[in-house]
Amino acid sequence: MPIIKSAIKRAKQTIKRRERNIVTKRDFRDATKAFIAAPSVETLSAAQSALDTAVKKNVLEKRTASRRKAQLSKIAKDAGVKLGGAKKAAAKPAATKAPAAKATAAKPAAKTATKAPAKKPAAKKPAAKK
Repeated sequence: MPIIKSAIKRAKQTIKRRERNIVTKRDFRDATKAFIAAPSVETLSAAQSALDTAVKKNVLEKRTASRRKAQLSKIAKDAGVKLGGAKKAAAKPAATKAPAAKATAAKPAAKTATKAPAKKPAAKKPAAKK
């Protein structure tokens, strides 16, 4: 047991952080197991969200979470789960409002047409030494 005041405080902080990290780890492990048990769009989303939360809280490395999310996506694909199911449903109402979007989209296109991109001269190759 530490004797110095700062070491005692550091030990208490370590215990609190460990408990918080354990809860976060448990969340993404449970979400992953739930997805593997019953693959669906909702469980995949929950598992990926839990992994992202763990990265945000510095419990998992970013690349580790990315690898695990890729593995979950592969399992979902093999199980026949549609990965973009929720996004496509949200995109349909936006498609009905397309005429209004076209009118606003035409204005920026006209602005970009007036600006001519400046071309850089081709880089010259150095002379070959003999």
